[in-house]
Amino acid sequence: MADERAFEDRRDAGRRLAPLLLRARSDRLLDHRFSGGGQADPGSEDIVVLGLPRGGVPVAFEIARALDATLDVFLVRKLGTPGHPELAMGAIASGSTRVINDDVVQALGIAPEQIEAVAQREQSELERRDAVYRRGRSLTPLANRTVILVDDGLATGSTMKAAVQAVRQHDPSRVIVAVPVGAPETCRALREITDAVICLHTPSSFSAVGQWYRDFSQTTDEEVIALLSESPG
Repeated sequence: MADERAFEDRRDAGRRLAPLLLRARSDRLLDHRFSGGGQADPGSEDIVVLGLPRGGVPVAFEIARALDATLDVFLVRKLGTPGHPELAMGAIASGSTRVINDDVVQALGIAPEQIEAVAQREQSELERRDAVYRRGRSLTPLANRTVILVDDGLATGSTMKAAVQAVRQHDPSRVIVAVPVGAPETCRALREITDAVICLHTPSSFSAVGQWYRDFSQTTDEEVIALLSESPG
């Protein structure tokens, strides 16, 4: 995309993605009553927006604010390949969910013990973040509610796939993935395991999520905590 960038930063991406979610709600795509699931608890909100830490939380914050919905985090960690940590060979998520990208593992000849070593290391980080972000608070109840999983973009989709599978264990009525930008083939694959994928940009020349941001600096733990505290949900 040369010097052009679609978004100033993650908050900007969330603000620009939010109208698609508002339109989906007006079209009743987000309405749990049309999913075949049960009713939400009396007095509870029907929609829960879950940001994937850390970069997905600023995007999710803006979406939750636009929808006047509950915001929470859903902990998931990418499993980077040995020597190339940015290349995902899978992911783990809360609830002992593990997703492995067999194509990457086979292509690089990664041994099971190497996968296990990375998984154990990432599990430790997942548990650290759980303690930092939640401070003893449980995950927002998801049963019979529409869950919107949000990240700052989709490349291979391993992390989001793990999140979807883990969220399904909580019996939501619908699971929707919402991202500002994603690889077309990844979005298509995720549609097979979700109720909908809402993506603002699916460029055919996609190479990396950060390509679409002017400011793609790392989101800090402090920023995640502040956004969770600021959200009315």
